[in-house]
Amino acid sequence: MTLHEDAVLVLKAYEDQPELRDVYLEHLAAHPDGVYKACSAGHVTASALVIDPSRGRVLLTLHKKLGMWLQMGGHCEPGDATLAEAALREAREESGIVSGLALLPGGPVRLDRHPIPSPCNWHLDVQYAALAPAEAVAAISDESLDLRWFGYEEVAGVADESVVRLLEATRARL
Repeated sequence: MTLHEDAVLVLKAYEDQPELRDVYLEHLAAHPDGVYKACSAGHVTASALVIDPSRGRVLLTLHKKLGMWLQMGGHCEPGDATLAEAALREAREESGIVSGLALLPGGPVRLDRHPIPSPCNWHLDVQYAALAPAEAVAAISDESLDLRWFGYEEVAGVADESVVRLLEATRARL
């Protein structure tokens, strides 16, 4: 199975946000390369909110290019077999937590479509949650300006609405 085929199956099984889900599926139907950065019409990305429920906190990265506190995530790569693998890979790379990080069962938590600068038009982000072990030690990556744990109640004060909605949806699923 290709990453494109996996993305279609994942999105067909995703029951929330039906209108947005259909936009993603239409994009993939029109663009066989729609999961990769090279697709100039926009592309599917995979992200994961790293969460430590035992301490009531989330790990956010200060994005180097955007200067915003965001969940871990990014572009799918040719070696990614599934969207879930891509999200977990991104979470490990950007958080520095390589041991014990696991995706919250049940598939994606949310979808978030946001515009990006030319030559591409859209990121069609498939958002997961990754559970961090209580003893997890984060390490900043080259892709970040900073990396920091925030208590649930602090997130709305530092991050945009998409991150807040992702945290709310994640907490509802825990």
